[in-house]
Amino acid sequence: KCAHLRLVCQEEQKPYYMSKLWWCGIALLGLAEVGNFTAYGFAPISLVAPLGCVSVIGSAFISVIFLKKTMRTADILGGALTITGIYLLVTFAPNVPQELTARQVQNYLVSWPFLIYSILEIIIFCILLYFYKRKAVKHIMVLLMMVALLASLTVIAVKAVSSMMALSVMEKMQLTYSVFYIMSILMATSCAFQIKFLNQAVHLYEATAVVPINFVFFTTSAIISGVVFYREFQSTAFLSVFMFLFGCLLSFLGVIIIARNKREEQLQIPFIDCGHIPGQNLTGKIQPDSHSSCYGTLNKEDDLVKRQS
Repeated sequence: KCAHLRLVCQEEQKPYYMSKLWWCGIALLGLAEVGNFTAYGFAPISLVAPLGCVSVIGSAFISVIFLKKTMRTADILGGALTITGIYLLVTFAPNVPQELTARQVQNYLVSWPFLIYSILEIIIFCILLYFYKRKAVKHIMVLLMMVALLASLTVIAVKAVSSMMALSVMEKMQLTYSVFYIMSILMATSCAFQIKFLNQAVHLYEATAVVPINFVFFTTSAIISGVVFYREFQSTAFLSVFMFLFGCLLSFLGVIIIARNKREEQLQIPFIDCGHIPGQNLTGKIQPDSHSSCYGTLNKEDDLVKRQS
């Protein structure tokens, strides 16, 4: 964002991919996703997914430094709620064994809870896709619900791939199993279609509406998929589950408060003044005198009026 704003203010317009600052931002985004991918291999899905709210807080506060935006009371309140929610999430996260082998992934794939969950998810996704394709319903809730359904498959596959890669690095080879490549294909395919629908949602609606709704839907679907597929809350006490869900609720409220009523900064596109066209010397008036009889007429009409008079 900062790179785009700087490029617009320059006299000589350059493509954004020529900016070193833009490439620096892309590199940081890539590094962040590598860290996010690695985290799924060492922590439960139900903990990693809600912690995505840290990026919302970081964006709100860093924009004050780089984009010169003013710090609002809503940002401070939302940040406080989100940090409190993060504390509860980390404290009461499910304590499950993190060593996930290829054989365990195979057993989870053919378990009855996941098969029932997959059938229900496919039915709901097909209904939403029918309204999206046939009825041309492009409501923000329809788009982001499809993103969330795809995201649940993405996080399941990401955790499986990341865990198997981590075990392989620790000399417990898992890459020879076919399930590793099946989950890799599922991860790439679901992620691609997820980006497609999310991109359309951002195109049709403001990011201030898309970001909080997508965060809530994504986190909810990720937690449900972790519960169903990896059985993350199987032996967790009721109080821990309640406090964990309360932490999620605080994080949701914090993100919504930060994103609420925040207007996107519009890029000021430079325009050419008709009186100062580069390389052109204007000898006549651009607009006739408003007091003349030929005001608003073309030059040929002006000559016709003179001949008639």
